[in-house]
Amino acid sequence: MLQKITDTIETHKWLWYTILGALALVFAAWGAYGIVNLNFSTSSYAAKANGQEISLDQAHDAWLQQQSQLQQQYGGNIPASVQKSAQNQVLEGLISDALVAQRTEKLGYRVDDGELIAAIRAEPAFQAAGQYSPDVAKYVLAESHMTIDQFKDEERSELRRRQLLAGIISSDFVTPTEATRAQALRAEERQIQYAVIPADSYKSDAPIDPAAIQAYYQAHQAEYLVPESVDLQYAQLTLAQVAGTETVSDADLQKAYDKEKSGFVQPERREASHILIPFGKDPAAALKQAQQVLALAKSGQNFAALARKYSQDPGSAQNGGDLGWMERASFVKPFADALFSIPSVGDIVGPVKTQYGYHIIKLDGIQAGRTKTLAEATPQLEAQLKQSQATNRFGDIEDSLQDKLQDPGATLASLAKEFNLTTGEVPQFLRTSGGAPLGAALPVQSQVFGGNAIATETLGGPVILDNDRMVIFEIAARQPPHVKPLADVRDGIIAVLQKQRETDAALAAAKAARTQLLSGASFDQVAKSLNVSAEPPKFVGRGDPSVPAEVETVAFDSAKPAHGPVYEAVPLQNGGAALIAVTAIRQGAQTNKYLEQALEQEELQRDGQADALGYLTQMRATAKVSENPDAFQ
Repeated sequence: MLQKITDTIETHKWLWYTILGALALVFAAWGAYGIVNLNFSTSSYAAKANGQEISLDQAHDAWLQQQSQLQQQYGGNIPASVQKSAQNQVLEGLISDALVAQRTEKLGYRVDDGELIAAIRAEPAFQAAGQYSPDVAKYVLAESHMTIDQFKDEERSELRRRQLLAGIISSDFVTPTEATRAQALRAEERQIQYAVIPADSYKSDAPIDPAAIQAYYQAHQAEYLVPESVDLQYAQLTLAQVAGTETVSDADLQKAYDKEKSGFVQPERREASHILIPFGKDPAAALKQAQQVLALAKSGQNFAALARKYSQDPGSAQNGGDLGWMERASFVKPFADALFSIPSVGDIVGPVKTQYGYHIIKLDGIQAGRTKTLAEATPQLEAQLKQSQATNRFGDIEDSLQDKLQDPGATLASLAKEFNLTTGEVPQFLRTSGGAPLGAALPVQSQVFGGNAIATETLGGPVILDNDRMVIFEIAARQPPHVKPLADVRDGIIAVLQKQRETDAALAAAKAARTQLLSGASFDQVAKSLNVSAEPPKFVGRGDPSVPAEVETVAFDSAKPAHGPVYEAVPLQNGGAALIAVTAIRQGAQTNKYLEQALEQEELQRDGQADALGYLTQMRATAKVSENPDAFQ
């Protein structure tokens, strides 16, 4: 059955979970309207879907994953009502999974091994630096208490579900009439006038009611939740530290130099200046000007002065056209061919045509190509050889550390001394985010917070971080998830409530002003009475960034001004309020065809998702389902 793996894995299955989530909420809220039987004598399974059993273990495993997230959200104590609702959603999700799996099997959807392997390797949660990593996959699955075979089964089912939903979604279409209507709505513009009433205008020194502070704190517990954490003491060894202790013989350097000598060839470099005359609207005129500037340069006039006067290359004009020392590969081909064919320093050629325009080029210097000597190449070769040797020894040290960790008398301090490790501490190493300087350190998190987490004052590791750090560690103390004390967040809550109080006052003033407008007062007069300035009337389109988002939304959500202006008052997200007048509607310019096609595809996608939801809803409604009311007991 399809279960949550990790938040990252869920991301790539957004379509299925969006639709499934909508179904689960509907069914959990008022019950599925299919054939449901809650009264059966056996309790050996959590539910049956068209005869297929959903085991108690499946339900319990799915609930454990959901429970872990809810415990973090609610500081360890999940309200009874929330728990019951979440359990209903979990069970409904498993039922929907089973029904879709049955349907895809019946309709003949299949996924071969090649598709499955490709999907697993493409899974973002299993990747490191954009590449599939077996170690990361192993860690993620271990965190989710899954085997690779279990994940393969679920991924195969997931791919069949995508095939089913993709077929439904891709079958949708938009008629020409619907497309024309949608384009007209998108292109519609509304004339508005508005005035912003700042929250600061209603500042008050009146204290915030302590009861309001307490109520806000209670209602926003999730915002103040500190995840489970540990006081982590560690010792680490970096690849750079190991490389610093390596030595390289002269023979090894000579051997490496002979092998990689071709890599030390330095191509010819030339120093140049240029004057660029772009094509503009009249390439012929540009060519004529370039020829005239070339003549001036060849007549002996100062090239740098000519570049500052005529060149339109923003990167070099003010520097007298100077391009510095460059290899042939640094220039586009026509420019490079011209520059590297100039015979003598000081010579000027042109006009040379490139995609940028016409160039007049002056050769300022030549550095002949050559091969670095062994002495010159030694620093680079030495670093490479030390890195290679260190990489090999790094693995040996990891094996030795692993063996030493088994010794009864081994301590973090003794191992750090024996292996020359650098020690440190992360006083608050958090679940999911870790802590500096180790970072997220997923392999460490697996041993600290995973299902087989190490005990306090027990050595863990060694683990490799970022391919160049080896870490061993121990937990000095554990801190369970908890909500920050009110005293720690009180000032922030007061600031929020003060801003809300000011915004409420601004909105009340805007609503009172709206009443005046409805009584016939002019917009400018009302704005003046509020000590604010009214923006002049103007037409705006949907998504116009020149007006506050809340103003634009209300302008297009309001009624059409068929019998006079429509007035609205709206709070602003950043505080304060706005008074709005919608005075006219007109058809704006049509967008380009490519944008229209993109928007039409978005509309098709939305309609297709609605169709897919309808299909799944009907499938659930006509299914024969039995649910065990004690499934989570």
